Amino acid sequence: MKISIGSDHRGVDLKSSITGLLKSAGHDISDCGTHSSDSCDYPVIAHEVAHAVAASRADRGILICGSGLGMSMAANKTPRIRAALCHDAKAAEMSRRHNDANVLCLSAERLDDHPSIVNEIISTWMETEFEGGRHQRRVDQIDSRVDSSASCHD
Repeated sequence: MKISIGSDHRGVDLKSSITGLLKSAGHDISDCGTHSSDSCDYPVIAHEVAHAVAASRADRGILICGSGLGMSMAANKTPRIRAALCHDAKAAEMSRRHNDANVLCLSAERLDDHPSIVNEIISTWMETEFEGGRHQRRVDQIDSRVDSSASCHD
């Protein structure tokens, strides 16, 4: 599988270890940066990874920043991107199974010192298939940016 990966300066070390893990599993990795601990702007990297996935230059994307929140928000601005911030394997599983997440966002602050949790999140997210069925309708609504307020009642 072709994976586009990126991080800001706070996620560069975690990105390096994840890249090694994915390469050892036989995946083709495209590293969109950053490559140092010098401060950088995470939205630029998030957009690069998200656009690679949206344009089918990558099958999936992985983004890492301090909290994972900024990368998630930036990536989700791209049409057809369903970026999920996951802190554990269960969230990673459900993001794939029910939401067909195509970009995984991670928090370096929470995960840097927990390689076994990172390995579990990555392997679960990579191996879990989308269930489709009743979930497909909802994924289609996400992708079409349906105005959900139309179905809300006071």
